[in-house]
Amino acid sequence: MKKVLIADDSLFMRQNLRKIVETGGFEVIGEAVDGINAVELFELLKPDIVTLDITMPKMSGLEALKMIKKINKNAKVIMC
Repeated sequence: MKKVLIADDSLFMRQNLRKIVETGGFEVIGEAVDGINAVELFELLKPDIVTLDITMPKMSGLEALKMIKKINKNAKVIMC
């Protein structure tokens, strides 16, 4: 089962994405509330896929994407 990290500052969106991901047969292993948290959890949890909201506090999804790609250039990221 593929492991997914969801990053979105909106609880409502995280819950909706979780339902979609789990219905698709994937396992949600973490939820991040901002870009910094997303990068930290990416390093810690090593998910197969990351969903990133573009607009988040502290660090945008685009900035988080750059940092995640520095950690693992082959990271699979879905921008929302």
